[in-house]
Amino acid sequence: MVAAIAAAGLLAACGSNDSTAKSTPTLTTTKAAAAAPTTPAAGSPSSTDQQAPAPAPDSATATSSPERPQPVPSQFITTPSGSPALSDKEKGFLDDLKKAGITPGSSDIAITAANLVCQGMAENAPQDQIVTYVTAIAGSDPSFDPSKMSVEQAGKIYYDVASKSYCKK
Repeated sequence: MVAAIAAAGLLAACGSNDSTAKSTPTLTTTKAAAAAPTTPAAGSPSSTDQQAPAPAPDSATATSSPERPQPVPSQFITTPSGSPALSDKEKGFLDDLKKAGITPGSSDIAITAANLVCQGMAENAPQDQIVTYVTAIAGSDPSFDPSKMSVEQAGKIYYDVASKSYCKK
């Protein structure tokens, strides 16, 4: 909610039609630009009064290396050793998925799908709507192999297994 309000505030600030420009800019040269050598392009006249001077290089950008992204902070990295232990219910669900032919790349993806099934059932959502969402989750699993089964079949398996062995416990 806070992020949505902040985003709306930023968009409102950017969408203002106020302009602080009071005059039309003119082409003038500065000492730094005048000192920079200009070379005419191939096939163009060599007269410097027909060419705009090259802007002076910015010393900060001319000497710095390209920007590199910062590493992801460790609290956002999920590793198998840093993951919370799975409950017996979650382990049983993952085992039942494997028996049905699905081995998820991450237990988090499978558990998310199972929780969605349980939540949808608890809210009396239509089965086809729940299966649609679960199918999207199943298809987003990096280990999903469409050559083994269709994503729709995987979504149906997730739904069936979760509704029988996860939501009832």
